[in-house]
Amino acid sequence: MTVRRKYLDGRYGQLHLRIAEPVASSGRRPVVCFHLSPVSGAIYENLLVQLGQDRLALAPDTPGYGASDGPTEPPSIEDYATAMAEMLEILAIPEADCIGFHTGSKIAIELALQQPRRVRHLVLISTPIYTPDELRAMRVEFAPMTIRDDGSHLTDYWQELMRWRGPGQTPQDLMRYFGTHVSGGERRHFGHRAAFQYSNADALPRLEQPVLVLNNNDDLQEYTRRALPLLKNGAILERADWGHGFLDLHAAEFAGIARTFFDRAT
Repeated sequence: MTVRRKYLDGRYGQLHLRIAEPVASSGRRPVVCFHLSPVSGAIYENLLVQLGQDRLALAPDTPGYGASDGPTEPPSIEDYATAMAEMLEILAIPEADCIGFHTGSKIAIELALQQPRRVRHLVLISTPIYTPDELRAMRVEFAPMTIRDDGSHLTDYWQELMRWRGPGQTPQDLMRYFGTHVSGGERRHFGHRAAFQYSNADALPRLEQPVLVLNNNDDLQEYTRRALPLLKNGAILERADWGHGFLDLHAAEFAGIARTFFDRAT
């Protein structure tokens, strides 16, 4: 199956997305995949191939990331979600299921709150709940990158990716996306800034849609477990054997989990 590319005109300029779809319509709802910061929809290519066998599957580059134009001023998660709602409107998608990864999970949550009749199910890869002290520490850790003449900021960032690489993820796997990680330049921190200003603790209890939280063995594992009491209609699936890179290493299995959840009667 071929993953195609497409551009749409959005509020911040051109919005880039990847699309996979079956030859004949199956009648199943499309699925929209939102990536983590600061990468792009490229992380979903293998998953799109799997999900696109029986439904329209698409992964936009969040405005300012990948090949999408972005805002000049820091946006909020609400702004990102509104841009994604406009994308669904342009594509004439009346109903969709959503997958979100880290920052993308918050975009998916907010989109579901803004468009409760359009968004039917949510699969969220991590839904961290922070204490005030933890949130302050996160804002320091994910502050804008300091650019150094000797390029050591790049090696420091590489070592951080190596520190959090998932089970089975190789340096070659990391290198596949390294350019995307740093391509946002001076605005690459916008997504993290928006994420740390958005409260999952406030948003999750307002969701009426069925929610499946995937809690992988990554940097948000501990914080994500705290979300369970806040889910009105949801569950947490623990996968200590998965981590960063699982979308490449376990695309078929994850597609099966998502497909089963999306297609259940509601």
